[in-house]
Amino acid sequence: MKLPRIVVMPGSRRREALSRRVAQACAQAVRGAGAEVELVDLDDYPAPLYDGDLEAASGLPEGIVRLQRVLHASDGLLLVNPEYNGSLTPLLKNTLDWCSRPNPADAERSGGKVYAGRAAAVVGTSPGALGGMRVLFHVRDVLGYLGMQVIPQQVAVGQAGEAVGADGRLLDAARQGMLEGLAEALVDTARRLRA
Repeated sequence: MKLPRIVVMPGSRRREALSRRVAQACAQAVRGAGAEVELVDLDDYPAPLYDGDLEAASGLPEGIVRLQRVLHASDGLLLVNPEYNGSLTPLLKNTLDWCSRPNPADAERSGGKVYAGRAAAVVGTSPGALGGMRVLFHVRDVLGYLGMQVIPQQVAVGQAGEAVGADGRLLDAARQGMLEGLAEALVDTARRLRA
């Protein structure tokens, strides 16, 4: 049977973003749970701020069309979210919004078809102790609205700058166990939804 394919996407483009470090640990856990992983760097899929007039005049940005194809080919999505003022990053929201738009030139792999019926999981990151806990609820709502099956497990990684060890795992054994449990649930849900 084909392995489920999971996209792991940090919600920041900053080179030294904590979400990028934690995303590496997430990707390792998802592979360990029995899935193929595509680690997406949003720097590779640039898009302007969403504007309906721009969309009407120019269509979807080329980077968004490519990202829609990546998402459409996946069985699930794991978002690693820094917390900006208690919510998700403007970059991540803009990307999710653009990818939800239909592309008449690629109707089979665009719009809601990139999200609907796929598994999703959320991980929060923060340099503080709460680990981005507040962003998780916001992201869960957005993903659910997009038609994704968001698993109940979630992980908040506090002090994220010091959270990942040289082996790519979370240093806190309990939190690493939670991440592995999340990865197993995500892969299992993706497998069942795509069967």
